Amino acid sequence: MAGYASVKLPKPGPNALELVRAAVRDGQVRTEDPKQVTAACKANGNGYLERDPKDGKLWFPTDRAREMLAMLDALAAADEGPASPQARTDVVAASVADTSGLVETVQRARALFDEGDIMNARIVAGVAYAQAKTAAYFAEQIGATERLVTKAREMQAEALRIESWAKILIADKWDEAEAAGQTFKGRPKSVPNENAFTAEQAGLSRKEIHDARKLALAEKTSPGLVERFIQARLTEGLEPTRASLRKATGAAIGTKSATKEEKGDQLYETPAEATRTLLALEAFSSTFKEPAVGRGAILRVMEDAGYDAVIADLRDRGTATQYGEAQQVGDFLTSEPGDTVGMDIVTNPPYGDVANAFLAHALQVHRPRKMAALLNLNFQCGFDDPDRRFLMDENPPSRVYVFTRRLPMMHRDGWTGPQASSQMNTMWVVWERNDDGSYGSGDGSWKTIRVDWEKYQTVPALVPGDGNHAAPMIFADVDPEEDFTRETPRRSLDERVGDEWERAEEWVRQRPDGFARFEMRQALGLRTSTVDALISGMLERGIVSPGDGELLALADLPPATAGMMSGDAAGYLPDVTVGGGAA
Repeated sequence: MAGYASVKLPKPGPNALELVRAAVRDGQVRTEDPKQVTAACKANGNGYLERDPKDGKLWFPTDRAREMLAMLDALAAADEGPASPQARTDVVAASVADTSGLVETVQRARALFDEGDIMNARIVAGVAYAQAKTAAYFAEQIGATERLVTKAREMQAEALRIESWAKILIADKWDEAEAAGQTFKGRPKSVPNENAFTAEQAGLSRKEIHDARKLALAEKTSPGLVERFIQARLTEGLEPTRASLRKATGAAIGTKSATKEEKGDQLYETPAEATRTLLALEAFSSTFKEPAVGRGAILRVMEDAGYDAVIADLRDRGTATQYGEAQQVGDFLTSEPGDTVGMDIVTNPPYGDVANAFLAHALQVHRPRKMAALLNLNFQCGFDDPDRRFLMDENPPSRVYVFTRRLPMMHRDGWTGPQASSQMNTMWVVWERNDDGSYGSGDGSWKTIRVDWEKYQTVPALVPGDGNHAAPMIFADVDPEEDFTRETPRRSLDERVGDEWERAEEWVRQRPDGFARFEMRQALGLRTSTVDALISGMLERGIVSPGDGELLALADLPPATAGMMSGDAAGYLPDVTVGGGAA
């Protein structure tokens, strides 16, 4: 071989070069004497050899080693080639491919695939892909003709094509084995019989199996996707890489990040699993506010649990409550609470930068007694946005429920592709207002609770209107009438009526034209049973009287009787029953 020519990769010494060549040729090399050990360590430092983790004398070649040898051999061959600069360049580029056996490697991978030896076809195709990628890169770097660059890319494309289809078939086999309960992690204790299919047998890591399954799903969703992708890259003069194929796969099955234009007004429907988990752990005012109602994903679950709602959204989506009350339409950032000030809020706010301003406006202006927001786990971080600092530093939450298991995928509104798995970690963040009007513990800390949403899907919701929260504990076969997870005592109906009487009477006296039950329920944020009992008491006392239809009219009375409620509520309202009264 001619003397060394200038290459970008570190040049190994004679002893190291001999070891690297032997490793590439035989697949491994063993060092016996001290000189070989020293040379192997230097080659390892340059990234050409990897030591066996169990046998310190056994070494394996790297892709970097193959690249280095291909360049050295090509440059050496070029020293004896044509005198023309372009011809010499083409000889170098062609020699890279020929010396590395790239053409033969690609053909071998194709033959293995055609014979049905999928596992080995994937391995050989992977080697061919790495060699072709190096050849194409080197051809570009030394200015080879477009014909040779294209040839190298075509071989890279063929290797990627074989590797991709091998992965798809492996993924299909894995899915079949999983459906039959025959997939295991591969540790001996986990594999009870010879029929089990392990990740080790598949020749892929768990992550690679996950990626292969996504590729298989993309090909099934859009038949011919792999071939169209490869042809498009070659036609456009672009390199057909694994990374770009992964992006195309994500676009096909809906796991890629959408553009700002695609995201629109950030409507991502909340999975019912998330809301059920929240309601098993937190109780809210019987009428709550949802300012980003969307199509009612949170609303429906909470109504099923006995809640009433005041709803609004930036867009008119035709959403209405169970009573037919239509959503309000407007930008929440410009809203004022009116009679709903202090009402609890449960929401999945628009994601992106607007989430900070959205939630900060809720705390600053609407002043909820309690607010729960479904957020990305990363929301706990960040320091640049003043609204984020207001929410997490100046008015920190009381509790954060971190989902240990990712929620089902929240596809954006209008998505018509297949249902994909979620790539986002999420949490419910709960703020509670203190008696002095502040939020949080005062020292910037909050309680973080890990929850698995699957375990809460059959747990009964806490009683609306209590405003309590429960420890994240679940008891099997529990009597639904006995709430063993409750941390705070349940208030009786009489106690709730007594606590709310003065505020309710004041609100009634401000409405000389009459009011409906649902208006009182929404304005005061009380559960239906409490409102019914309050109205029954007011009818009993003559404070209100039946009006037209469902309306109640304010009776002609002397000044407020609120002071009469200072004693026992039950004594003031004898025989109060839920739903009583003549309304």
